[in-house]
Amino acid sequence: MEANFSIYTNLLTLEPLDISPSSILPVFICGILTYCAILLFNVTFMLTIALNQKLHKPMYILLFNMPVNDIVGASAFFPQIMSSILSQNRSITYSACYVQSFLAHLYGSGSILILTAMAYDRYIAICCPLKYNTIMSPNNLLKVILTIWTLDFTMIGLLLALSYREEICNTRIVDSFCNNPSLMKLICGDVSLNNYYGLFITFFLQGISVVIVLFTYIQILITCLSKAHSDSKSKAIQTCSTHLVVFLCVEFNALFALISHRFQNVSQYLRRALGVSVMIFPPFLNPLVYGLKIKEIRQNIPGYSLKKYF
Repeated sequence: MEANFSIYTNLLTLEPLDISPSSILPVFICGILTYCAILLFNVTFMLTIALNQKLHKPMYILLFNMPVNDIVGASAFFPQIMSSILSQNRSITYSACYVQSFLAHLYGSGSILILTAMAYDRYIAICCPLKYNTIMSPNNLLKVILTIWTLDFTMIGLLLALSYREEICNTRIVDSFCNNPSLMKLICGDVSLNNYYGLFITFFLQGISVVIVLFTYIQILITCLSKAHSDSKSKAIQTCSTHLVVFLCVEFNALFALISHRFQNVSQYLRRALGVSVMIFPPFLNPLVYGLKIKEIRQNIPGYSLKKYF
């Protein structure tokens, strides 16, 4: 029988990073630079949209939520792991682990919800252009954004509330950072309700988002192919292809990282690698991909107009 540990008096231990002493400083510097780059890219992206009146349109206002969400995800991951690398101490308090888990899942589900809303926006803009201003009015747009964040906070809040226990039977986090599956493995007793609700959230988010995105992009493709103007086709396809690539990458990594905890034969190294990649690459690449691919944003990035003189 396993001993019970109080969450108030025991530290949890994360999986070791296996970094050699000679590599600690280079890895730490690389991590700090990556985190700073993520903050710089995403804040610049947000300011570009916020400070340019002509970008105050539904598409860009929805897109504004992406860097906000990416900063939450990066901040959930980088400060804690950078501290671990520098101190070579993989201990973390239960409360800190709990907060990290909440922010990580908030970021993951937020990414899917925001990308789904963006797909719907593109569908209305391309397939129902005459109704676009009515459907995506400021009032309706506000409702969409509030629904995204309310749904995100509610679902993840309840998920983590079910995992909270005053006593646990283990202190080892079987991952590189704290998340709900690793917290569940600390719990004494029955976790059936946690499992059922976790699966419900996973399939609800993944299922709804995939159905909406597939429907919208099939309709967009049909509309583009039926249009005679090649310029309209290329502009629509270019705008939507960027979004689709980002969506598929987030879906694959997030789904694998969550489901892999439920199968013992999945490589723990592959699971950790994909889990970490979800926290690093989207926040780093999203502002670059959208900023460089969307002409209206690229032309309004501070300093963009000066580059032709250098």
